[in-house]
Amino acid sequence: MVHEPATSHAATYPRGFARDMEWHWPLIPARELVTLNYGRALRADTRSPGKVPVYGTNGRCGWHNESLAKGPGLILGRKGQGPLGVEWCDKDFWVIDTAYYDSTLRPDLDLKYVYHLVKYVGLNHLKDGTSNPTLSRDTFGAQLFPVPPLSEQKRIANILGALDDKIELNRRMNVTLEAMARALFQSWFVDFDPVRAKLDGRQPLGLDPATAAFFASAFQDSVIGHIPNGWTVESVGDIVDCVGGGTPSTAEPKYWEGGTHHWTTPKDFSSLQAPLLLDTDRKLTDAGIAKISSGLLPVGTLLLSSRAPIGYLAIAAMPVAINQGFIAMKCNERVSNFFMLNWCQTNMVEIESRATGTTFAEISKQNFRPIPVLLPPKEIMGAFTTKVSPLYARITANLYQSRILATLRDTLLPKLLNGDLSVGRPEKKG
Repeated sequence: MVHEPATSHAATYPRGFARDMEWHWPLIPARELVTLNYGRALRADTRSPGKVPVYGTNGRCGWHNESLAKGPGLILGRKGQGPLGVEWCDKDFWVIDTAYYDSTLRPDLDLKYVYHLVKYVGLNHLKDGTSNPTLSRDTFGAQLFPVPPLSEQKRIANILGALDDKIELNRRMNVTLEAMARALFQSWFVDFDPVRAKLDGRQPLGLDPATAAFFASAFQDSVIGHIPNGWTVESVGDIVDCVGGGTPSTAEPKYWEGGTHHWTTPKDFSSLQAPLLLDTDRKLTDAGIAKISSGLLPVGTLLLSSRAPIGYLAIAAMPVAINQGFIAMKCNERVSNFFMLNWCQTNMVEIESRATGTTFAEISKQNFRPIPVLLPPKEIMGAFTTKVSPLYARITANLYQSRILATLRDTLLPKLLNGDLSVGRPEKKG
């Protein structure tokens, strides 16, 4: 039975659920469940260093040494053109004036359940206004939410929380693994730690004798300064094949309808949590691929967004075609994609400095290809690839696992929320 709100604001049906759905739990307006508390202004230049997270309309936006609210808590974005955040914080926190924080009105309501519920239903469809759309208390208060018994709420929150926790653990693990690869690149190819150690008569730290033997024990002059003996300086365009992409006419269905070939734009990269591309939003047909001069690029191609913005990076985990917003680097055994990925990350300031344009900055292939790259002997390149390959393989495995867990969560969630699947209801025995 739907419990209608008592005010003039019309009830809003829970977004994401079918209208003809049979509900096993009562639908109750949000105003009877939670209070939306306003945050308090806290300019970035007035914050003091601390460990208290600060939240705004799009999520965490900094740190402070004082809290505004006791944790754990639920934070909801309040205003802005972009998506409104729905965040959970386990400890005390501060909320600025572009967001709300919730407090429950009923003892039989679990706030963590409300978090999963609101995150699924969303907030953006409830915003009012055009120049600075805002989520009002009245509009949110009219949103209907299913409310099972407290024990069921807790079970639902525990199941969904466990999936979210594993996804977050994978994300943190990937951050650590990527940092390990970058630290090795910095040590070998920027700071030249193994060479300096041998120059000082020391055994290079962390290297077996066979790998250490690949490194020189002296430096030589070059056009970019002192470099290890035996290393060379070459341009990007001389060591990897740099190609661009295109966009087949979106008005021509034969290029898109039923497409099976991945086609990417920089938009796909904006939400990547690691420099690996596993999927794309859109796909092309064979006819669509034929309209792009670079065609379908092989697995392992390194993609660099060349405009809007410059600097997104990812290695393609599948064959992919690209639009005109990329420079794609087809690497090889002499120059691995892992080396070039880390080289681009390390030299992004140099890459961006070569961009041109007035409306928006863009680096062309013509300006990218001449950038000098310090290249080690092939034995050191091979040793680096051997050491970091397992790190990126683990990152990839974690990303795939997180996708499976997210799909499972998103499949279970509506069934749990409407009561079709109850973790609290014992199975009948025949």
